[in-house]
Amino acid sequence: MGNKQTAVLVAIGDARQPELTTEHLDELAFLAETAGIIAEKRMVQNLKAPDSRTFIGKGKVEELKSYVFENNITTVVFDDDLSPSQLRNLEKELNPKDREQGVKIYDRSLLILDIFLKRAQTAQARTQVELARNQYLLPRLTRLWTHLERQRGGTGTRGGAGEREIETDRRNIRYRITLLKDELEKIDRQRQTQRKSRNNIVRVALVGYTNAGKSTLMNVLSGSGVLAENKLFATVDATVRKITFGNIPFLLSDTVGFIRKLPHHLIESFKSTLDEVREANILLHVVDVSHPYHDNHIEVVSNTLADIGASHIPVVLVLNKVDLLKAKQTDEPLDLDSMKRYYNEHGFAQVIFVSAETGENMLELKKLLFEEVKKEHLKIFPNFLKDGYEFAPFRTEQV
Repeated sequence: MGNKQTAVLVAIGDARQPELTTEHLDELAFLAETAGIIAEKRMVQNLKAPDSRTFIGKGKVEELKSYVFENNITTVVFDDDLSPSQLRNLEKELNPKDREQGVKIYDRSLLILDIFLKRAQTAQARTQVELARNQYLLPRLTRLWTHLERQRGGTGTRGGAGEREIETDRRNIRYRITLLKDELEKIDRQRQTQRKSRNNIVRVALVGYTNAGKSTLMNVLSGSGVLAENKLFATVDATVRKITFGNIPFLLSDTVGFIRKLPHHLIESFKSTLDEVREANILLHVVDVSHPYHDNHIEVVSNTLADIGASHIPVVLVLNKVDLLKAKQTDEPLDLDSMKRYYNEHGFAQVIFVSAETGENMLELKKLLFEEVKKEHLKIFPNFLKDGYEFAPFRTEQV
């Protein structure tokens, strides 16, 4: 994506909830930073619905153009998805024929897809992300998006040759999509065979909003070396570890973080990875409880779980980063009991406050997890308790 990209962030806002618009733009700026883009300015237009032609109104487009041209901005990032026609119209506005420097236009989904492509490590994850990105780009191809790396000299590339290049790219992308789908079908069959061998073992999956601390918690629970960074989507590839409580084994998997407006094609392409969630016996829903909008994050994750058919799975709500929450609450003591009752009343039977970073309440979480795993283990092996196993230190091995 280049060495240095400067960007204007653009969002449709609600005048009744300006703080929510600010939060959404903060998240978009974090996404941009993760992708190596420096957000230099934010523009918000309060509209009931996006403009069908250019997403923002005509006057705001002129304001955006003036700022971009005067400050040599390389990138504009929109906090929603742009339709193919909106993208085409915005490109005409932001990339006039007489201007040498091209402006790259990102919408939210493309930004997330590019981050996933950068972060994916395994062949499976890379295939999944590439498929999702190609499917998303196919109806949105423009000369600038497909050939941004080529320096244009004058207007020669803007005629019929450019249109022919786009049509060639479309054919190539369709062919590539077919190959990627075939590859994913092979991977999925292999994964199904692997999962069949796990039918007689309890499976626990970590889920949560991106950057909630799932990977740090995975490391604490399993002693594994999963990458844990203060970045969005630090984990894209699913990681599975076999853990044993005394004589009770179970599988613990760390999965990709969710986020609001997660691209539909990405969810579809990540079917194999998300099967780790769908086929789990227990979900540990990890929440950054110190985040001012953590309730919104919980709702996003719960809705995504429903979308992928996992809403029926028992959930332990793990309210992580309680140390940061306590540090913020300086005027009066936190009433964690009331907070716990609130979540109990909103459908979460098991709720626990922890700090994966400092270790606070981690022993209590392990004991709670042991009891939940034991319940599921007894469904598989009803006579298990005759030997009276109790909570014991973890043993871990890589799967």
